[in-house]
Amino acid sequence: MSKNVIWITGASSGIGEAAAKKFSKEGYRVIISARKEPELERVKSECAHPEDVLVLPLDLTEIDSFEAKVSQALAQFGQIDVVLHNGGISQRSLIRETGLEIDRKLMEVNFFGTIALTKALLPHFISRKTGHFAVISSLVGKIESPYRSSYAASKHALHGFFDTLRAEHHGDHIAVTMICPGFIRTNVSVNAITADGSALGQMDEAQAKGMSPEECANQIFSAIRGRKEEVYIGGKETMAIYLKRFLPSLFSKIIRKAKVR
Repeated sequence: MSKNVIWITGASSGIGEAAAKKFSKEGYRVIISARKEPELERVKSECAHPEDVLVLPLDLTEIDSFEAKVSQALAQFGQIDVVLHNGGISQRSLIRETGLEIDRKLMEVNFFGTIALTKALLPHFISRKTGHFAVISSLVGKIESPYRSSYAASKHALHGFFDTLRAEHHGDHIAVTMICPGFIRTNVSVNAITADGSALGQMDEAQAKGMSPEECANQIFSAIRGRKEEVYIGGKETMAIYLKRFLPSLFSKIIRKAKVR
């Protein structure tokens, strides 16, 4: 375990930051990526073993840079064992008020950026006959919720892509873990984009009362170590998955009356 290398995107705050610290504490060599290099340097300095942490700034919309970024990561550590796809943006806007350019932005970052980095890394995993893609989806990657139409769509798309990758590359011993958090106490809602592309600028009440990023990171670590295919992390909101699955009509009635924003 101490020789494993994990690459974490969206590592400058929230779940990504907590995961970087958790995996460093557990003896992993860690690559941390996000757009904000100063924040990445801060996260590195707060890790248990900063000497084994590589800061690798990355923008998920700049897909032409990904092959070079993979080369940089491999030049530093020689291998990559796990990728935790955590980078992304959320949304808070009604469909009728949201321009198509906002829908495209959400898909570009959350879906296309993630699968482009996956494709840049896939040859390395195939050549080694081992590798693990862990993907931060969301409960709304499995269910719907008002004000989150294209965010939900981008997360649903990740499930379709990575479930297929798991099937196609089973023979290459490549694992996929889909991670669906519910309400985690991060700034994801603060940074969520609204109908005009601006940030919401406030935290959802449910988010503020949610699970800590540190506990979420503990459960992510356990899921990756156990090579789970799919996990749901959070409080009672995770029960919505089962309500949708077994009582879909009842779920529809509840969600359209829910006071969400």
